[in-house]
Amino acid sequence: MGAEEGVSRQRAAPMAGDARGCFRRRHCTGRQCAGRLLQCRMRIAFYAPLKAPTHPTASGDRRVARLLMDALRLAGHSVELVSELRSFDGAGDPARQQALRQAGHDAAQALIARWRDGGERETRPDVWFTYHLYYKAPDWLGPAVCAALGLPYVVAEASHASKRLSGPWAMGEAAVLEALQQADLLLCPTAHDVDGLRQAAPASARIERLPPFLDPAPYRRAARKRGLVRARLRAARALPDDQPWMVVAAMMRPGDKLASYGVLAQTLALLRDLPWQLLVAGDGTARAQVEALLTDAAPGRVHFLGACDARGMAAAYAAADLCIWPAVNEAYGMAMLEAQAAGTAVVSCATRGVPDVVLHGVTGLLAESTAAPPLALCARRLLTDAALCAAMGRAAARCVDEQRSLAQAAARLRLLLGPWERTGAGAVHDGASNRGDADARVTHP
Repeated sequence: MGAEEGVSRQRAAPMAGDARGCFRRRHCTGRQCAGRLLQCRMRIAFYAPLKAPTHPTASGDRRVARLLMDALRLAGHSVELVSELRSFDGAGDPARQQALRQAGHDAAQALIARWRDGGERETRPDVWFTYHLYYKAPDWLGPAVCAALGLPYVVAEASHASKRLSGPWAMGEAAVLEALQQADLLLCPTAHDVDGLRQAAPASARIERLPPFLDPAPYRRAARKRGLVRARLRAARALPDDQPWMVVAAMMRPGDKLASYGVLAQTLALLRDLPWQLLVAGDGTARAQVEALLTDAAPGRVHFLGACDARGMAAAYAAADLCIWPAVNEAYGMAMLEAQAAGTAVVSCATRGVPDVVLHGVTGLLAESTAAPPLALCARRLLTDAALCAAMGRAAARCVDEQRSLAQAAARLRLLLGPWERTGAGAVHDGASNRGDADARVTHP
């Protein structure tokens, strides 16, 4: 792919005041969907440089971006997806990175002109919100727009890797570092992210926790129909009802996902003395390799469901007794949070942000590393203790409802963005984004 090839288009998405711009229309308040934007708490410019929430390919990033927009709207704000420019460069190609930086500069200047010099000054945002910032996908828009218009700059799920300041992604990491230095509020989904950001962010930046979350309603509905969905799967896949069912949900692609499937295959081989069946939801370019790995590890026990829509995925989680996934090098794992929302206990590994999603000994069991033997020991314990497995599943559903729901995230965002709402748009736009002089601090929800 050449430097200019594959640079995504920049296009404004519908405002939240238009009901068509909402990913979940039922979460929009009357104030938003009636189009009376000035009655909303604040106008928020939303941007996801790695993958826009409108991207046609499903992924965890797209899902989290959509959830964040839903949560901001549920908090009473008007949210506009201001660009679909994808800044991702996976190859470490300086020419492509330069082309993306120029595309970002052009998009930023167009937004500045639109909100400062054009005919839309009255609709310019009160806050800029960027989701997922790292060296392969820096934010070439937000810092420039915020500097020009005096907007608060908020970043959710940023990562800093100082070793990348040299090498093929040096340009991207330098941009990330500059963005972190400019940020007024950094939102961290896991405790694992905090230390790195504390080193990179200025003393005046606020570092706050916003744990992973989702809308539990579809999973609750699926859990209430557990008997029905199990019966359907049993009939469709000839599954024995007197054995535990495990479930896996992950894309099948080279890299970390394929590495996780490799560890999973080794784990299954260590569990062949026990009765169980495995449901695998997912698809991708590495599907043939994944099927070979798992089928060789457990002949006759693995059932490939392919890519499932949201309803099918909720049903698969609800039908299973246990979700198992090694989560090699994953930030935290949304699929494991989904499984818990459906009342299914989880077995995974205590690496990176996974302990922020799965509570060891409460909603599941976590191995101390991503090696197969400790993961198999955790799975063995729950496969041989149905009462404990069911109790952890019930605790998991309660935990999601009480601590990791969309409503909880909306309340948290309303609180964290509140200082700018209270100062009013004029104070925010005229000042340098309302930073205090206090030391950088981390606040837990």
